[in-house]
Amino acid sequence: MVKLNRIYTRTGDDGTSGLVDGSRQPKHSTRFEAIGAVDEANSALGLAAAAVEGPERSALGRIQNDMFDLGADLATPGEDLAPSDMVLRIVPAQVEWLEQAIDALNANLAPLDSFILPGGSETAARTHIARAAVRRAERAMVALAAEEPVNPAALAYINRLSDYLFCLARHLNADGAEDVKWVPGANS
Repeated sequence: MVKLNRIYTRTGDDGTSGLVDGSRQPKHSTRFEAIGAVDEANSALGLAAAAVEGPERSALGRIQNDMFDLGADLATPGEDLAPSDMVLRIVPAQVEWLEQAIDALNANLAPLDSFILPGGSETAARTHIARAAVRRAERAMVALAAEEPVNPAALAYINRLSDYLFCLARHLNADGAEDVKWVPGANS
């Protein structure tokens, strides 16, 4: 378990931050942009979870924990992308859990016959905000992957997570019955 005795260290006052391997990078690096976007998405997930009850809240709690795993994965640079006793990585089982959760939610959803607006109920709207934040994190991770090796399971996880949140938002909108449909050109 992580133990933090002090919140401030002063080591980042020079505009750098440390990674798991002890190296330091500028806080504006592509790697820290990805780590920060994952942190922002996790905060949006917390906002969504605060409005959700039942098994969905538990699922979002599990996902928030996975997002810390994802942050640790991204904070561990290098070519060896396999998990070990010393390196925390997202693993395929975490992706598979999301896929099963997506399938379970999607089984009860009304079929889509239009794009939907990110809204409906407050809980669904919060979930759509989290989905959009996850998409930003995915873009940041893909940008990092264009420069340095990134765990393929981590990329798959963040991609599936936005799909899960889309299905969850529809579920929270009475399984799609309360989705707000896009009407192309409605105000033209």
